[in-house]
Amino acid sequence: MPAEVPAEGLDDAQREAVTTTAAPLCILAGAGSGKTRVLTRRIAHRITEGTADASHVLAVTFTRKAAGELRSRLVRLGVRDRVAAGTFHALALAQLQHWWDAQGKRPPAIMERKRRMLERLGLPASVGSQIEWAKARMLTPADVGDPFVADAFQRYEDEKRKRGVVDFDDLLLLCAQALEGDRAFAEAQRWRFRHLFVDEFQDVNPAQFRLLQAWLGDRPDLCVVGDPNQAIYGWNGADPELLARFPSRFPGATVVRLDGNYRSTAQIVAAAAAVLPPAAGRSRAMVDIEGPVPVVAACRSEADEAAHVVREARLAHRPGRAWSQIAVLARTNAQLEPLAQALRAAGIPCQRPWSSTAAAGVEGLRAAPPRVRLASYRHEVEGEMAVAVDDYLAIEPDATVADFLAWLPGSGMGEVTQAADAVHLTTFHRAKGLEWEVVFAVGLEAGLMPLASPEEPAALEEERRLLYVALSRATRELHCTWAEQRAVGAGGKPMARTRSPFLAPVAAACAALERGRDRSALAPVVDARARFAQLRQRLADADAAATAGR
Repeated sequence: MPAEVPAEGLDDAQREAVTTTAAPLCILAGAGSGKTRVLTRRIAHRITEGTADASHVLAVTFTRKAAGELRSRLVRLGVRDRVAAGTFHALALAQLQHWWDAQGKRPPAIMERKRRMLERLGLPASVGSQIEWAKARMLTPADVGDPFVADAFQRYEDEKRKRGVVDFDDLLLLCAQALEGDRAFAEAQRWRFRHLFVDEFQDVNPAQFRLLQAWLGDRPDLCVVGDPNQAIYGWNGADPELLARFPSRFPGATVVRLDGNYRSTAQIVAAAAAVLPPAAGRSRAMVDIEGPVPVVAACRSEADEAAHVVREARLAHRPGRAWSQIAVLARTNAQLEPLAQALRAAGIPCQRPWSSTAAAGVEGLRAAPPRVRLASYRHEVEGEMAVAVDDYLAIEPDATVADFLAWLPGSGMGEVTQAADAVHLTTFHRAKGLEWEVVFAVGLEAGLMPLASPEEPAALEEERRLLYVALSRATRELHCTWAEQRAVGAGGKPMARTRSPFLAPVAAACAALERGRDRSALAPVVDARARFAQLRQRLADADAAATAGR
């Protein structure tokens, strides 16, 4: 099978992003604009043109899966030499291992889970995320305003130092400091990695940016791809201003905008864009397929909302559309369980992904001796995973770890895979980067969407972008639902709810689409008649010419 030509099959903006010789380069790629396609084709184009060497390319992604997809696409584009691709943390660790070895230093042990150390210190697990945020922003305990968090942060750092361990967050700054302080090490790494590409740049945090600058040095060979409208990880330390201010941080940088949406119908593009403020860049629908106007539905209760999803999912599951092309997205994990129960009760297959904590619990159990009694490992897991273990132990008290792991895939819980023909249930955050033909965005009520308060304007705007990300996952059908009554919290009583303020512009956009459709209902008929008349005239002219020729 011949390799694809990197610069072929692109629109004008995509072609410019792929072929421009500008550096540094910032590509602003909206939802559905072919971001990954453009990034991989730019790498392949530069290698083909001889302006980059595959063995000297460093591509930074935010997940191992994305790194694997990037490599696979490069192979299809004819790049046979393996390009270095990975996450900031994985790349930093690999480089540190070389540096420690060259220095004759014994590498510190890497602590994979903060929870155990926090427990030893008598601290709540929830403080771990606050420590992570502070370290992503390169703050010290003295910089943290909350006295409790500052004290917890200091005790945590002291305990790590005492035990001679580091956590994953430390790897970024350790690698940056090694590059900044060891000239020979920096020169070696900069010789090895001469061409830098960074995906999802809107999700970069200050610690990662410092490492990126250390890798880059004073060279201009940097290409970043990002979308300011999909900056949804500020709570995790990401700084979207790094993307917004790219031209000022890198004088002489070129910015290329990709605003064509090749994913979704015009109706979905319009409804999703309505969430964003007027100043935000808007996408243009490039899919030549008419779709239904998105639905904004008010349900009487949480149970009615679940029944609505079941009913509409059955209608959406028409011949030719797999269950796996339908997704139910919610702001929080807790909102998904009642929907999963309703779908299963209706005989509709569905899958929920584990949270990162639960996924870590699965991995921990897989590392355990398989014939050990599951009950003896109950203390090793928490959250969703603990619930699943307790449910199984209630059925099989003497079960082994192997028994539980064999049962887990059939329980309807676990990691979502594209191969499984089941409705996907996941959160707005975890849906980023994915797409489905039919999307149900549920629980769109004030207090859930947004979770942030008006007193937190930056967080409020991030919630707005989060809803945009959720709605823009749909390619053909979009359903937005909210409940007039919902119980919030475990054992909570149903309380009156109001529609999310973010839904008002979506509903208005949908109403305008309906009115426009009514006014233009005869347009396709008129166009078809005109085309038929033109065709009939061409046939008549051809017949006349043929007769004259005889």
